[in-house]
Amino acid sequence: MKNLNILALDVATHCGWATKVASGVWDLSIKRDESSGTRLIRFRHKVLEVIKLGGINFVAFERTAGAYKSALIIQSELHGVLKIILEELGIPYMAFSATEIKKHATGKGNASKPMMTEAARNKLGYTGADDNEADALWILDLCDKTINKV
Repeated sequence: MKNLNILALDVATHCGWATKVASGVWDLSIKRDESSGTRLIRFRHKVLEVIKLGGINFVAFERTAGAYKSALIIQSELHGVLKIILEELGIPYMAFSATEIKKHATGKGNASKPMMTEAARNKLGYTGADDNEADALWILDLCDKTINKV
């Protein structure tokens, strides 16, 4: 499983993404005159764009979880779109729980957003301040280490 071009995603309305060469955050917020389905279309477009431009052949993401019903619904919808894309393109994928990602990053399964960002600065050389992007970088790192262990 060497030579993988991995796309890591922290799937949410402010979607953190990372590859080995670039990372960032997609703002999938819907505007006042848009339907809620616009978020899904916007997400689909972004994912397909990165897959095509980056030669992505593996995707890793954080599993759906959380206490807020509306956020869970949005995450679940986005995960559904993502899985359809990956299945149609034949791209394998792997999901990690928030606890696994946090423990990998900080040694604590209940690490806070600031702790995750600070750990990304200290251990991964991250220079930004967005916790979504930091999470995506940690998902990328965890996926890479998990795959290379096998």
